[in-house]
Amino acid sequence: MRKQKLGQAPRAIAVLLMAGLALYAGDSKKQAEAQKLELLRGLGSESAIAQTYFPRSRTPLGFEADTGYWNKDVWQKLGAQSGPAARTGDMVQVTKVTVQGEYIILELNNGYNGRNGHWYDRVNVNGGGPVGGPIDTGGPAPGGTLISVHYANGLEGITSERVKKDLLPILNFNQRSATESYTENLPPEIRAAIQDKKVIVGMTRDQVLLAAGQPVRKSRENVDGDDIEDWIYGAPPGKVTFVTLKAQKVIKVFEDYAQPGGRIEDTPKNPDAN
Repeated sequence: MRKQKLGQAPRAIAVLLMAGLALYAGDSKKQAEAQKLELLRGLGSESAIAQTYFPRSRTPLGFEADTGYWNKDVWQKLGAQSGPAARTGDMVQVTKVTVQGEYIILELNNGYNGRNGHWYDRVNVNGGGPVGGPIDTGGPAPGGTLISVHYANGLEGITSERVKKDLLPILNFNQRSATESYTENLPPEIRAAIQDKKVIVGMTRDQVLLAAGQPVRKSRENVDGDDIEDWIYGAPPGKVTFVTLKAQKVIKVFEDYAQPGGRIEDTPKNPDAN
């Protein structure tokens, strides 16, 4: 009987070891998934100022995060063929993040086929925007591209803040300083409105975006030779704000409450909005 018990001991230990390995593997998988989610959330939709020239490229441009190296000559030659995605000082936005092995691939301004225009025209926010986000401190980025951020020792322990720090030679994610340097020279009433996340008459397009983010909808029409834009914020049920711009500046702001079950189209609009 004693021999049987001794014979069963190794099997029992093996079972315990297998269970421990299974738990460890499960924990490791959870940690990897949590890290990936943190990278996606921490980098996705973030804006940055280009610190160097970025060419448009269908394949990711290589950047070695451990050494801060990128091939400037190759980037310049590629840009001569396909055109610039961003120049030094342009504001760009991360529109997609992909995590693959040792690489974090960042899509800037919707990639190679990203259309021209301001960075904020390319944000896909489904009715919301980066409230209080940075304005375009340089010029509008001409297009989009892809960057492959490589970590030779793998991504274990790498956070979104670490990635932003490592990318500093080519991208400056310090949005706070960009916003502060812009707002500190604004008229007091405009600066206060931006801090309160409120749109007021006299604001420019950039200031409206800084205060309230992307609108749910935009409409444009020509009235007596003037381009009039209406930006709509909010959705039923709740407060809906209509912002009317003429010559890139806010000329009217009107707020109303949309009833449950209603649509923006059904919400009464300021009869003097045009």
